[in-house]
Amino acid sequence: MEKRLFQAWTSARVAMGRTGGSLPCRERLRFLVDHARARDAVHAVFDPPGLAVELEGHGLPVMYAPSRAADRQVYLQRPDWGRQLGEGARERLEGARGDYDLVVVVADGLSAEATHRQAPPLLEALFPLLRGWELGPLVISSQARVALEDEIGEALGARAVLMLLGERPGLGSPDSLGAYLVQGPRRGNSDAQRNCVSNIRPAGLPVEAAAQRIAWLLGEARRLGFSGVDLKDESGAGGGLDFDPCPDPGRLC
Repeated sequence: MEKRLFQAWTSARVAMGRTGGSLPCRERLRFLVDHARARDAVHAVFDPPGLAVELEGHGLPVMYAPSRAADRQVYLQRPDWGRQLGEGARERLEGARGDYDLVVVVADGLSAEATHRQAPPLLEALFPLLRGWELGPLVISSQARVALEDEIGEALGARAVLMLLGERPGLGSPDSLGAYLVQGPRRGNSDAQRNCVSNIRPAGLPVEAAAQRIAWLLGEARRLGFSGVDLKDESGAGGGLDFDPCPDPGRLC
C-alpha cells in the first residue's frame, strides 16, 4: 500500500524494493533503459529544415542562426561556444533588425528530441496569447546554450527574447523542454536576469499551462521593464496531477 502511494505521487525512483542488498532485476533493467534513453536524447540529430517547415504556419519569417560550436562533440566540450553565434550569423540577423517586442528562438539544447516534440505545440498554444505583440523572425539555432538568446536578441533589436530548448535529460525525462525569457537581451547578461519555465512535456507541465505561464511572465516583464529573480511567477498556471493519489483527506499519505 505504501509503495503504491509513494509511486502515485512521483515518477522518481522511490519504493523500488530490494533483493538482498541490491535492486530487483526489473528495476535495474529499467534504470539501464532510462539511462540509455537519456544518452540518446543528448546525441539525437536536430533537424532545422524540418522544424522550419513545421513553424512556417505561424506567418513569421524563419531564420537559421547556429552557434559557434560546429558539431555535437565540440558543443559538449566547449559550452562557451554554444553561447556565441557562429560565423556570419550575427550579420544575417542584423540584416533583419527591427522594432520587435519579442523574438522567439527554438534551439536543440541538450535534447533535440524535446525540441521537436514540444516546441511546435507550445508555440501553437502561445502565439494566440500574444496578440498585439510585435514579433520578430522565428530563429532556429543549433548547438545552442541558453545565453545565446542574448546575442540573438541584441542583433535583431528585440526588447525581449524567449528561447525554447531541450533541457538536460534526466532518467525518465529525455523529452523535457525549457523556456527561458529575458527582458533587455544583451551580451553579458547573467542567468539571474532570466526566468525559466521548465519540464514542459506531457508527463510534466502540459503545453497549455506552460503557454499561459510564459505569456504571463512575458507580459509582466514588459510592464515592469525587467525579468529574472525579481520577477516572481504569480500566474497561477500549473500542470498538477490529473488524479488524487491520496483520496482520503483524513489520512497523511
